[in-house]
Amino acid sequence: MKRRKDVEDLLAAANAETGDTIRIIRGKEQYEGVLMPHHEFSDEDIITVKLANGYNLGIAVDRNTRILLVQKHQTNEQQAKRIPFDPKRPTISVIGTGGTIACYVDYRTGAVHPATSAEQLAFSVPEIFDLCNVKAQVPFQMLSENMEVHHWQTLAELVAKELNSGVHGVVIPHGTDTLGYTAAALSFMLKDLTGPVVLVGAQRSSDRPSSDATQNLMAAARVAATSDIGEVVTVMHGEISDSYSLIHRGTKVRKMHTSRRDAFKTVNEQPLGTVDNNIITMKEPYRKATPGTVLVESSMEEDVAIVYFHSGMKLEDIPKKKGLVLMGSGLGHVNTDLIPPIEKMINNGTIVVMTSQCLFGRVNMRVYSTGRDLIKAGVISGEDMLPETAYGKLKWVLAHAKTREERERLMTTNIAGEISERIQTDAYLP
Repeated sequence: MKRRKDVEDLLAAANAETGDTIRIIRGKEQYEGVLMPHHEFSDEDIITVKLANGYNLGIAVDRNTRILLVQKHQTNEQQAKRIPFDPKRPTISVIGTGGTIACYVDYRTGAVHPATSAEQLAFSVPEIFDLCNVKAQVPFQMLSENMEVHHWQTLAELVAKELNSGVHGVVIPHGTDTLGYTAAALSFMLKDLTGPVVLVGAQRSSDRPSSDATQNLMAAARVAATSDIGEVVTVMHGEISDSYSLIHRGTKVRKMHTSRRDAFKTVNEQPLGTVDNNIITMKEPYRKATPGTVLVESSMEEDVAIVYFHSGMKLEDIPKKKGLVLMGSGLGHVNTDLIPPIEKMINNGTIVVMTSQCLFGRVNMRVYSTGRDLIKAGVISGEDMLPETAYGKLKWVLAHAKTREERERLMTTNIAGEISERIQTDAYLP
């Protein structure tokens, strides 16, 4: 919705443009801040300013409102900067994909913009240059819910290329909503890693005082630049305050809250480590970087789906696919009426893997008769794999194994830390 003409006339009379600092006087109330662009969802009488504390405020303008120009905006020179290089520091590669983390604040307007160039991405958190050198690129800039298999494959190829060129590690800023899917997929695609591959996101954008973007990216860069990790991991806030960050294995991490800064949790294991006061502490056994050449096995079968079992589910609710990940109830169950058609699907070539919608704990289809019938039907146990991890793994397995026996063997083999030997009693989020 456009601003009303009389509101635009007030701004014009004050010679106020987007990015200028203005003072709005409405009766006894006064507000001072940076004039923000008008949003299409804002009402026609609203002017939005960014206050000194970082928060945006929408102010309704009426006939008695006055607007004064306090200061014209300063020219933003961010894009003119060059990425510095210090031969004494390690070099990492930052591969931007989009999301809240890969944005920068435009100090002309106070607005947040996606980084569409390597320079913008590198300077989104300029403090990173005190830690390491940065090679940056933005192969695509997108909402993470739009990420598809070919994007995973592009990332895998780029990661291998960068590591094989000699960088110490790779950081992938990524939208948080599907970060777990990408982390799992890359864990199966990349072999013999010579350095850390770190996915990182942000729950709150860089223009908010409560933003977690800087801490998350700095912690991720530290892991990529200085650790000896040789696997795909995710680095995010460890708690809601800015105290420390957690290092999660890429096949064991899940977003467990829509907005909290500590939304990401390791499931069925403990986190691999922490980044606390610039010190990395590894807690669990992990794969270490090895010298040599990083290999990429990026083939994926796209005809795979995840199906969440629910009460009243009918056969027509289950799609016909080459691969199917079931999120069963409890230990791995579905309605008994669905077992015969599932068995028919399996006999016709579909690979069906059972996971649990409980997330925590392990699938065990041998306890109750329903589970034993599913085993007889040919359903493969997903052990303690997260559904999204099993989804990425099944896509990868179907593209790399030809026989049912080989596919079943690979699905039940721990390839990238996705299957825990035993569930730790304290690895549970109440």
